[in-house]
Amino acid sequence: MPIGIVIIAIVAVAAGSISQLLKIWLNRPGRAVLPQTDLQEIRDGLGQLQQAVDAIAVEVERLSEGQRFTTKLLSEQARKIASAPPVDEHLPMQ
Repeated sequence: MPIGIVIIAIVAVAAGSISQLLKIWLNRPGRAVLPQTDLQEIRDGLGQLQQAVDAIAVEVERLSEGQRFTTKLLSEQARKIASAPPVDEHLPMQ
């Protein structure tokens, strides 16, 4: 039998055994479990975090709208200046 197949078989058996041992260890009866009050505090904190992220997203969108508006005004003003006839600086002002 080729050595590669033997190595693959050994790795497969070892991985399967380790996964079964891990399942048994995680499902042991004396394992520490978070109390429901702690889980509720975590859920509440995640809810507050989600609200904060949503508020930040709204503010970022508002800022980007302002930026787009300012950019539009500046580009329109630049077009007006570019299309205006040149002023002769040597003529006296009236």
